[in-house]
Amino acid sequence: MTRIAFLPFALLAGASIAQTPAATDPVEADWHAIPDDQLLVIALGTGKRVVIRLAPAFAPAHVTNIRALARARWWDGTSVYRVQENWVAQWGDATEKKPLPAGITDQPAAEFEIAAFSPAVRMAKTDSYSTASGITADGWPVASNGTQAWLTHCYGMVGVARDASPSTGSGAELFTPIGQSARRLDRNYTVVGRIVEGIQYFAALPRSDAAMGVYASRAEDLPIVSVRLAGDLPAAERPRFQYRAADNPRFEGAVRARENPKAPTVALGGAAVCDVLPAVRRAP
Repeated sequence: MTRIAFLPFALLAGASIAQTPAATDPVEADWHAIPDDQLLVIALGTGKRVVIRLAPAFAPAHVTNIRALARARWWDGTSVYRVQENWVAQWGDATEKKPLPAGITDQPAAEFEIAAFSPAVRMAKTDSYSTASGITADGWPVASNGTQAWLTHCYGMVGVARDASPSTGSGAELFTPIGQSARRLDRNYTVVGRIVEGIQYFAALPRSDAAMGVYASRAEDLPIVSVRLAGDLPAAERPRFQYRAADNPRFEGAVRARENPKAPTVALGGAAVCDVLPAVRRAP
C-alpha cells in the first residue's frame, strides 16, 4: 500500500509588509546560521536542487532516521512520485520494495506533538485548527489547543508519510504541502522540517489525475539523483543558510503589520501563522 499523507506561504521579508520599515526590517544580528547537519540537500534529475532545514529539536527520532537514510544514500535513484493538485508533492521509493538500511527504526514512536508551546511571537487571533499559534525564536510555526502543542503543516513544511494509524512512518517517504495550508494534518503526521530553497521545483511539477495524485506510470516520476546532508558534502559544495530569528521587536512588528495592514488592504486584526514564516536566506 502506498504511504499517503492525507492532505501560501510567505517568507516574511519585513519591508514588503511594513508600516514602518525601520522598525520591522531585520538587522544583521537577527540572522542566525543553520548548522550543516540540519540541511538536507536533494539533487533532482532536472539538475535543480531542493534544500530542507531539518527540525531535530521537535522530531528527534524521525530526523535521526532521515540522517541515516541520507548517509546510506538510500534516496539515490528514488523519485518524486506523487503530485496532487492543491495538496502535496511526495517522494521516496514509489515501488515500496526498496529495503531500509540496517539501523533504521521502521516505526519510530509518534512525534506528532512537541514538548511545549513557547512561541517568541504569538498570533493575535485563534484559527480553525488551534486555540493559539505563533513562531518560535528559531523560526518554526507552532500551535496549541491549550493542552498539546505541535508544528504546523504550512506550505513548504516537510512531513513524514505513513500507512494507516498507528504507523508513524520511518521518514523514508516524505511530503510537502504545495497548495492550501494542510493544517488538518496537524497532530496526525510528524513534521520534520521546512524547505528553505527550491520549493518551486516541487510546486511546479505536473499534477497527476490518478488516485491521490500518485503518478499512473513510473515514467512520469521526477528522478532523485542524490540526497545528502550538507555536512557530508565537500566544504566548497555546501549550501549555507541563515534563518531570521523571531525573538526581537523587529520581527514582532512585522507580524503585527501583517495582521493590521494599511488601507486599502482590508484589516481583520489577525493573520494565519502560515502567513508569517520567517525568512531564510543564503549566508552572505
